[in-house]
Amino acid sequence: MNTEIEISALGADGDGLARMPNGDPLFVPGALPGEHVRVEPFDARSAHLLSVLRRSPDRVEPPCPLFGQCGGCAIQHLSLPAALAWKSETVVHALERAGFAEPLVTARFQSPPASRRRVDLAIRRRPDGVAIGLHARRGDVVDLTTCPILAPALFALLPALREVTRSLGALRQNGDVLINLLDSGPDLLLATDGPLEPSDRAKLAEFARSQRIPRIAWRRTGSADTPETAAQTGPVHHLFSGVSVAPPSGAFLQPSREGEAAIIAAVLAALPRKLARRDAIIELYAGCGTLSFALSEKARVLAFEGHPDAVAAMRRATSGTRVVAEQRDLNRQPIMARQIAEASAIVLDPPYMGAGAQMAQIIDGKPARIIYVSCNPQALTRDTAGLKAAGYQLDGVTVIDQFLWSTEVEAVCVFSAPPAPRRRPR
Repeated sequence: MNTEIEISALGADGDGLARMPNGDPLFVPGALPGEHVRVEPFDARSAHLLSVLRRSPDRVEPPCPLFGQCGGCAIQHLSLPAALAWKSETVVHALERAGFAEPLVTARFQSPPASRRRVDLAIRRRPDGVAIGLHARRGDVVDLTTCPILAPALFALLPALREVTRSLGALRQNGDVLINLLDSGPDLLLATDGPLEPSDRAKLAEFARSQRIPRIAWRRTGSADTPETAAQTGPVHHLFSGVSVAPPSGAFLQPSREGEAAIIAAVLAALPRKLARRDAIIELYAGCGTLSFALSEKARVLAFEGHPDAVAAMRRATSGTRVVAEQRDLNRQPIMARQIAEASAIVLDPPYMGAGAQMAQIIDGKPARIIYVSCNPQALTRDTAGLKAAGYQLDGVTVIDQFLWSTEVEAVCVFSAPPAPRRRPR
């Protein structure tokens, strides 16, 4: 039955949120806060948007004709300034739930359209060809025939990629491809549901030559094995703060060059003002050195990362720098409190699920400065609640929107330890 409701907020998935007379939430995809809408409920918690009776001033025309079909974007109907404000509120609420009263957002940054340089796409064989794109919400793959987010160099690859994957015997039905746009060119990690035959390798080699792709790696769909190189036409390299690194296939790369620069700037600004050459920064979850080499311009850096190939890539690039890279599974073998206590600052950029067991050692070590780079507000709440309980102060927050028009948000949060209690004179 159709009904009219008021939208009071956006939910975590970017859907409009209304409250029913009994207090239960009702989520309406496509609706915005402040709007009066007509909807048709399709279950106890969700409804279809039928019409907007009173529009929000923040509503805009979505820039992509696939919006509403492709699951990559959730809030293209929300203006970019309003989207950044909403994401800032999401970070603030996460820190409030951790116990920090009135968190101060000291800076905000938003990547521009057409700047996304890393993307993970699904591949589906269909009777009329191959679809490459993102999943619809609760649905099949939507072929990415246009995209206002992807860097033009990445989007330009898709037509030829459809043709070559269509010809592969290794693609029986399903696959996926992760593409990083490195300084050396596109770097592809292809996964298929069938084995790669010699003829497939020849086709990928020709595709790499024609599209000027230095490397294409491959593995079976669902496998966690180290990818094998299926085709290579030249060396792979990428600059992190002026240091050339050869990342492994599928390596972590910040989604946009502009967003990476904003994160680095926020982290460097949060370091202690006076750092001597002997001072050490402990960096946790260092990846291939996104932050490491920038940090090394300020002090010695002990960079810990669990992925062996990422550590190997960073080690090959550390000559002449003040970075020492060590492999360490920080969930199973966290850096202990005693070592944490000796650092001038702790910088951590944990995975989506957060810092886990490592956070307890950080709290026990009581370092004077902690710089936490967050990509998940829920994990941020869990990890920083212990800091609040230990007396840490939140000095500032930089909110960074790299995943334009999605619900994802990143933040650089700076914490300082409480001053040591003064001893009473005897």
